[in-house]
Amino acid sequence: MVEPVRPEARRAARARGPWWPTGALVGVLAGSAVLVPLAGAATWRLALLAIAVAWVIDASRLRAPAVERVVPTELVRGVAVGLRVVVAARPGVRVRVRQPQTADLRVSPAESEDVLAAELTPRRRGRHVLPPVVVRSTGPLRLARRDHEAGGELEVAVHADLPGARRLALAVQRGTFRDPGHRRGPIGLGTEFDRIREYADGDDVRRLNWAATARVGRPMVNQHREDTERTVWCLVDAGRLSASPVGDRTRLDLALDAVAAVAATAEALGDRVGAVAYDERVRRTVPPRRGGAATLVRALDDVEPEIVDSDHEAAYAQVSGTKRSLVVAFTDLLDEAAARPLLDAVPVLVRRHAVLVVSPADPELVTAVTRPPGDRRSLLVASAAAGLLAEQDRIDARLRGAGAQVIEPLADQLPAACVGAYLRLKAQARL
Repeated sequence: MVEPVRPEARRAARARGPWWPTGALVGVLAGSAVLVPLAGAATWRLALLAIAVAWVIDASRLRAPAVERVVPTELVRGVAVGLRVVVAARPGVRVRVRQPQTADLRVSPAESEDVLAAELTPRRRGRHVLPPVVVRSTGPLRLARRDHEAGGELEVAVHADLPGARRLALAVQRGTFRDPGHRRGPIGLGTEFDRIREYADGDDVRRLNWAATARVGRPMVNQHREDTERTVWCLVDAGRLSASPVGDRTRLDLALDAVAAVAATAEALGDRVGAVAYDERVRRTVPPRRGGAATLVRALDDVEPEIVDSDHEAAYAQVSGTKRSLVVAFTDLLDEAAARPLLDAVPVLVRRHAVLVVSPADPELVTAVTRPPGDRRSLLVASAAAGLLAEQDRIDARLRGAGAQVIEPLADQLPAACVGAYLRLKAQARL
């Protein structure tokens, strides 16, 4: 997903403000004041005139420098990339380069002398603007300085972690993917009838066709064609609960990283994958297709949480009438009141589809109930956290009772856990 590094065109900077005196100039002026009692006012005035002329000459050398900024414009959330800013050298002029950062685009280090070699780390998906480079130039005499902006604003696109998703998919293909509940073997039991043939050594006796055996007088078995073209729907809740943070990410960011992992694995296995993003309305629908992981991820890149209650029934209606599929529902099982619409919508889905409900565990809740309380406040926090976790367990039990499967892995394990659950359902011919 990360594009090759492409430099911006080398361009002249524009002045950001007036010329300013430096600390060296202030020191020279302070030193010249010593001349007043020693050499008289006339000599001091001549010294001031010489200093002023020197400052003007120094300031005249501070023309706008040519600046080149080299940075990719296609990024992956959480993955650092190189950023390099080079200023054209000018004799005697000292420059300090600074790349301003934003809350969503972090730069380290943010400034340097002459050449800036830094790492740019995007913290949120979507399209973001990298501010112009600021170059502070100091004249050869070190008496004047001026700031210039260079490079202009640069728009960068930040995507979900598709490269990490493809690494998971490659591990599945190579048989090196490790999931505690996944057994090695063919992905998916062939469930579509193909033909009746004569029994051969090694055939499963459970596939014997007794009617055909009695008719021809020798053992005959049913042969099935392996059905690998399954359909996977990813339903992404982008309502108010998806805006809550888990570490340095939102729940929606976590969900879309997991969607990328499921989509890349489905692509590798020949399955079709589509997605629906919704809050109080359906905001984006990506029809299922084979080989469409990158298209699906890009289609959801600009989806951001909305502070509204989600309409699960309206979203689930988008897939309830389609052919049997695996429906992976990404949401937050916060409490029973918030989960009630989900609890009402799931029974409709499980009549036709295999349903997997995914909700990342909140590490702060887990820490609160596992860490020994040190004072009264931490004891109260642990009690509240235990109540929330117990309520989530009740929601899990009701969802499983309705026929859905539920997983609540930690944030860092979410993509692998979703892929593992998907593989298990395929192996069990549940799709």
